[in-house]
Amino acid sequence: MPKMKTNSSAKKRLTVTGSGKIKRSHSGKRHLLRKKSKKAKLALRHTAIVDVADTPRMKKLLCI
Repeated sequence: MPKMKTNSSAKKRLTVTGSGKIKRSHSGKRHLLRKKSKKAKLALRHTAIVDVADTPRMKKLLCI
């Protein structure tokens, strides 16, 4: 049986923490920034943890 390949788009967008959770960045920080408040843009800078319901699917993409 061949080795499983890691999904290329997932490995660029997701990182695994030491405790096994998966970190992601927020969407909405690429364009149309003039209409967003400074507070909203500041909040988009920080990373987020992938939701518990989505974690198994993301782990499958990352071959974890």
